[in-house]
Amino acid sequence: MADQDLAFISATEAIAKFRAKTLSPVELLDAVIARHDAVNRKINAFTHTSFDRAREQAKKAEARYATGKPTRAFEGVPLVIKDEFAIKGQITTNGSLLLKDHVDTETEYFVERMQRANPAILGRSTCPEFSSACVTHSRLWGVTRNPWNLRYNAGGSTGGGAAAVAAGMTVLSDGSDYAGSIRIPASACGVFGFKPPFGRIPTAPPWHLNPFAVHGPVTRSVADAALMMNVIAGFDPRDLTSVRERLRYPAQYKPIKGWRIAYSADLGFFPVAPDVAKATRDALEAFREAGAEIEEVDLGWTEDTVRGFIAHARENELVPIAKMPRQERALLCSYNSGRKGKFYAVGTSYAQSLKIRAAMYEKLEPILERCQILLCPALAVPSVPAEHDPLDDSFTINGRKVEPQIGWCMTFPFNMLCQLPVATVPCGFGKSGVPVGLQIVGRPFDDLAVFQAAAAFERLRPWRQHRPKI
Repeated sequence: MADQDLAFISATEAIAKFRAKTLSPVELLDAVIARHDAVNRKINAFTHTSFDRAREQAKKAEARYATGKPTRAFEGVPLVIKDEFAIKGQITTNGSLLLKDHVDTETEYFVERMQRANPAILGRSTCPEFSSACVTHSRLWGVTRNPWNLRYNAGGSTGGGAAAVAAGMTVLSDGSDYAGSIRIPASACGVFGFKPPFGRIPTAPPWHLNPFAVHGPVTRSVADAALMMNVIAGFDPRDLTSVRERLRYPAQYKPIKGWRIAYSADLGFFPVAPDVAKATRDALEAFREAGAEIEEVDLGWTEDTVRGFIAHARENELVPIAKMPRQERALLCSYNSGRKGKFYAVGTSYAQSLKIRAAMYEKLEPILERCQILLCPALAVPSVPAEHDPLDDSFTINGRKVEPQIGWCMTFPFNMLCQLPVATVPCGFGKSGVPVGLQIVGRPFDDLAVFQAAAAFERLRPWRQHRPKI
């Protein structure tokens, strides 16, 4: 296997080869680092690298595989950790000049679990400042570009992780998802992303009390995401929202023949670009080939959904920034310091946002009662320009002005309905050459149905043969 091919191997394939002694963790790490050295200067997906430490981890993993000693779930597999998540003794910047030298004193709960799985940790991946934009660029780290077309953004906020997976610079990545921060970049970069239901993966304070915010995997395949979920999901007594139910995510799933599947082209109110609409319609054929029946539905959602999301975000983001000293606010990215008057200027209260969320589920629940899953696009456009300004009031789709921060992201409604598991799978390409993603939405806490549907689609429309030409 050529080094470049090796850099695009899946985690499950790599582990099987490690165990068969036909591939060593050091060989895989060298291929991934070589790929990083060849393309990252164009993409900009990493903040800090720890290749020497990763090589030591890979050597230890190689020795365990060679001697037949018991191995852990990710043993020797390259992994990148988002520069949002705390790791004790390491710098975590959150993409902000305010934290450029910040060293953590604790480790995020689910990161502890990944560390115990013994991966080769390559370093930290880029994110927008405080992960508060749907694109990845910051004053501290610059722009993270889309591997498929460098004129476009990788998406946010897990843009660095998704770009690194797509470009062969890592095998696995973690991510967070508050408005779609896993699914937006997974869609734009042509990889698999999964937003678990709130409570599935334990989270450290205070974000464990924000139901919109969850953590999850970004991978090349459904099986790799299952591998990660089996490590990071599960009850933790330190998180009072952590659910006690323990799921096991299989690597393989039964067919979906006989399923009834709902489909919404626009979630009721999004203008959707023609190339996204076509790729989504084409994807429906795979589910029909799998023996499922497709029902197009009208959710009846309106732009009140946007206002409801913003009302929630305002309470979580505006107040902390407003209380910052002036000299600190001067260091913020414009989408944090400048958008407050625009993004948050909605006449919707937090209490009204709760009613909006309740009304959304009242419309969706009967659909999910008769259908196992709902399908819809992940993004209304494949991606946005690399330096897209979330304050740009002139931003349009199909000639219609939309809210420039989240108005093109068909992901955030499912953070508002936080108990719904949602995956994004690549389903085609836009006219720019940037991938298009399809969302698979499940019933509350029915993660395995989402994985089953994603696996069925992956079998009929495999995507890993596609690679960005950087």
